[in-house]
Amino acid sequence: MTRTSRPSRTTATLAAVAALGLLATACGGSGDGDGDGDGDSTGSAAGGKPVTLTYWTWTLGAKSTVEAFNRTHQDIKVEFAEYAGETVKTKFPKPLQDLVTFGGKTWSVPYDAMSGPCWATVVTGVTVAKHGVWSSDFTGNRLDVFPDFATRLATQDGRRTFVAAGWRPLMQAYHGGPLFRGPSATAYVSPAADTPEAWEHCDEQITDAALRVLTDPDDHTVASFVYLGAPDETTHILGCGEAYEASIRRADARLGRLLTAVRSRPSDPDEQWTFLVVTDHGDVDAGGHGGRTPEERTAWPAAAGPGIGPEPRPLRHADVAAQVFAALGRHPDRHWTLDGRPLAAAPHAVLLDMDGTLVDTESLWLRTVREAVPRIGTDDLFDVLGRSAAETATHLQPLTGGDAPTLAADLEARFLAAVQRETTPLPGALELLDLLRESGIPTALVSASSRPVMDAVLKTLGADRFRMTIAEGETPRTKPAADPYRAGARALGVDPAACLAVEDSPTGVAAAEAAGCRVLAVPSYAPIAPGPRRTVRRGLEGIGRRELWSAGL
Repeated sequence: MTRTSRPSRTTATLAAVAALGLLATACGGSGDGDGDGDGDSTGSAAGGKPVTLTYWTWTLGAKSTVEAFNRTHQDIKVEFAEYAGETVKTKFPKPLQDLVTFGGKTWSVPYDAMSGPCWATVVTGVTVAKHGVWSSDFTGNRLDVFPDFATRLATQDGRRTFVAAGWRPLMQAYHGGPLFRGPSATAYVSPAADTPEAWEHCDEQITDAALRVLTDPDDHTVASFVYLGAPDETTHILGCGEAYEASIRRADARLGRLLTAVRSRPSDPDEQWTFLVVTDHGDVDAGGHGGRTPEERTAWPAAAGPGIGPEPRPLRHADVAAQVFAALGRHPDRHWTLDGRPLAAAPHAVLLDMDGTLVDTESLWLRTVREAVPRIGTDDLFDVLGRSAAETATHLQPLTGGDAPTLAADLEARFLAAVQRETTPLPGALELLDLLRESGIPTALVSASSRPVMDAVLKTLGADRFRMTIAEGETPRTKPAADPYRAGARALGVDPAACLAVEDSPTGVAAAEAAGCRVLAVPSYAPIAPGPRRTVRRGLEGIGRRELWSAGL
């Protein structure tokens, strides 16, 4: 579990089915009560107003966990996706399939289904090619270069972390371990024997150790990982029969106890938590794993937390550690070279385009260009979207045959007059700006329009809504170059990669992506396709925290 400034926590409980896990982060508070993540009382992961937790699960052991979650926090909305994997669902008779399996999507392990590489990928956020754990013997690993999230947070950020597990390579110098090199505190309980009964007793002790941390009001742990291994060991020894199903129920009950402890914390109303549950791999019916069959290479995730909706994109093991950092507002350093991407991450700043994004000025601009250059064709007309008057004049000079500076001045005068007379906010624009202000997320207005045009628009939008404004001519180059967005991020003191840019034109999207920003595109006239780190919506209406947190990931 992790806890940050308000306070915020992340708890990871990982158990075996092969292995089953829970991760949770807390950042803020209880939310608006309707569970949609969009209420007025929600806030940023960095410590704004409370963010409603929405529970979403695809995994085993979910039913009693969710029930415990709801018993102790009635204003949490529970959402389940449609289950799509019949091979697992039909393995268990009713009512057990309802107990152990909710959900839609699974992920496929891209390597042999062994616990070592799976868990190393989960906790480091990089794949086997980087961390070098290729089997359950960790010898030859590169964990000093690519450490686990608990170690990174403790050693690099000075944040307190906690890890509890009974599998020896995770915790001790054994078979190339430990996987966890330097968390702030640990609890290691070795099973008395390699039997299902001994592992159940071990898991109970591990759960008790985690509960002591979770229920201590004076403990300042911000990130925890708890491993429950009994289901994995049971299926190794006895296969996927009744004993295995009973072990899943017991693991589920332990997860429920951990969640109940979280929701019972005296400080809970002031905390926001993100929970992640994950398995490392699957098993064949007879028990065991290590091969490449679909049953062995299938794993299940579950998540709950600010910005995490009921139907996120397909997940990978490496995404788990990335989500831990995101839930704590920790933007990864570039040299970490994480392979994972978070499900939801509060942007550290939002950089907004103006024309066609927040205000309906693109239609005015196109009308202005048509009036100034009556012979312009459709392709050339749309090519000038998002461009400055000077760049537009240069672009159209071969068509007009006239003097580009003279045309630029004419375009600027016509456009400014139209903006002063006719500018109106686009639907959802003011609501988005209000949401960002309430969430404590700094904003910058980044436009290819001139300063006079921007100042005219600011009279409509409200200059006080932006911490920084950047107009055409105030950077060495304008869009589609990256300069305006880099300048906006720099002025706000934020890495561009941690910023979300909101744009309506291909020109603006190119500028934002060249700067390294996540992008939320709301196309006005020219089409924009979704892409890596780019989310496309029809407009700004209906954008809440969930949409902001997931945009561009």
